[in-house]
Amino acid sequence: MNPLQRLFDGRLPRLVMFDLDGTLMDSVPDLAAAVDKMLQQLGREPAGVQRVRDWVGNGAPVLVRRALAGQLEHSAIAQAEADNALRLFMAAYGGGHALTCVYSGVLPVLDWMKAQDIKLAVITNKPEQFVAPLLQEKGLGGFFDWIVGGDTLPQQKPDPAGLLYVMAQAGIDVSESLFVGDSRNDVRAARAAGVRCVALTYGYNHGQPIAEECPDLVLDDLRQLLAG
Repeated sequence: MNPLQRLFDGRLPRLVMFDLDGTLMDSVPDLAAAVDKMLQQLGREPAGVQRVRDWVGNGAPVLVRRALAGQLEHSAIAQAEADNALRLFMAAYGGGHALTCVYSGVLPVLDWMKAQDIKLAVITNKPEQFVAPLLQEKGLGGFFDWIVGGDTLPQQKPDPAGLLYVMAQAGIDVSESLFVGDSRNDVRAARAAGVRCVALTYGYNHGQPIAEECPDLVLDDLRQLLAG
């Protein structure tokens, strides 16, 4: 029995929902490049990959506000300033994703789940317009039955709305569903939706160990989910 089956009392889930950035793909290099281009257009110093790595996870508007503030706390940033910067960021990020890569271990796990007839979904805070093209570009376009972006619904993670929406569309109960992510927003969304949660240590969690959020299972590699 593998760890996935142990999470479900010897069975397999019927639905597995995934976060995107920091879970399926390392997208920070491209996000950082777009942030830095935005900052330079505004006459500011670039932030760099490491700082952006700690800022991602709450969607593009929050990432932009954090970049303008130079820190996680961004309440002092004026809305008009943030709106202008977001426009620049979206244009820059839409220019390409050559630096984004799929994490090792993701493709074989998705292949295995698809072969078991498990329904798959992506629920991310990334703007929806980027999600499907990015999945297609990186060879993951054919796996997912549902895609929910950060602006698909009025709410985004840690609100459970995206998870509840996908489960309703699939007609699959919370007891047969799993969410896989890398950040506290993912764990908290799963908890609020009532589904089991697997968290990966290699992603983006604002510099904090994801184990502190107490998910059902913590993994260093997605392939460990299927290990005998």
